[in-house]
Amino acid sequence: MLFSGIAQRLPRLWYRRQLAIALLPLLPVSWLFRLLVGMRHGLYRCGAMRSHSLPVPVIVIGNLTVGGSGKTPLVLWLVEGLRETGWRPGIISRGYGRAADGVQSVGVDSASALVGDEPLLLARRSGVPVFVSRDRVAAGLALLKAHPDCDVIVSDDGLQHYRLQRSVEVAVFDGRGAGNAEVLPAGPLREPLQRLSALTAVVWNSTDEARALIQNVPSGLPQFAMRLVGRRFVSLGNAQQSCTEADLRGRRLYAIAGIGDPARFFTQLEAIGLEFEAHPFPDHHNYTASDLAFAYDGVLLMTEKDAVKCVALITHEAWMLPVEAHLDAATGGNTLLDTILEKIDGRSLA
Repeated sequence: MLFSGIAQRLPRLWYRRQLAIALLPLLPVSWLFRLLVGMRHGLYRCGAMRSHSLPVPVIVIGNLTVGGSGKTPLVLWLVEGLRETGWRPGIISRGYGRAADGVQSVGVDSASALVGDEPLLLARRSGVPVFVSRDRVAAGLALLKAHPDCDVIVSDDGLQHYRLQRSVEVAVFDGRGAGNAEVLPAGPLREPLQRLSALTAVVWNSTDEARALIQNVPSGLPQFAMRLVGRRFVSLGNAQQSCTEADLRGRRLYAIAGIGDPARFFTQLEAIGLEFEAHPFPDHHNYTASDLAFAYDGVLLMTEKDAVKCVALITHEAWMLPVEAHLDAATGGNTLLDTILEKIDGRSLA
């Protein structure tokens, strides 16, 4: 219980503009972590630690911060864009929090506990093969063996999984930016911000605030703004049934969110005029029926990521809000898809 409380408190301290006094004792550990990260990266660069290439291009959609930042909607957007331009993509993921080990194919009817919540969502929404494993190389090889027509792999997360060589790296930041810009455990960064210089592009999710919060972004790095748009709520009890926010106004509403930044979902609901009681949960939270008991006398609202884990627990009215990523072109009119295609097939930008 003590460690759980500390883990929940740390993100609130990380995402302040200045380093919180309570985090000062963690700075020596962060300095050591930064050193180890740099040494590991250097060992891969010089070949002392071996990386592996797949026989098709690999596109990594990840982040430099811990927790979710909007990667999954961006993966779905990219997969659709690749399909529209004639590519046959597949998706690999770690499957964070899953109970099973080894490589596993993710089907639309897979159990989230065995494959992970995000991979299950991706399998249901994307229409392309999805494989999970802690070892992304093994996941990619298994996917290509099972689906030899696949000609490009999109990795959901894995920016720090240097064992897998990649053609494209895209980092996503949400409105929290890089917080205090310190690496773990004194800050939210998995790698120092200098890592930005090696990326193909950066995507700013939902707000321009993050862009302002991160200083010294390389001037030549392509940057794109992304908005997550949800138009209609879908019933957890009947996927064919949907409603708008107008149908929910005036009712007793409860909202849950077990994502990297629960406030992002609650802000989205507020922006469309809904009044509700907010219940944030940790990212990738494994819900139980008791977690949702507070909503017995009202209507429960949640993200699609939460819904894949809650559908079997619901005994009363509940709705999820699927979202789609909308990306703006960068200065000059080039899109993120243009930038990626240039990298993987040599297409020159106009």
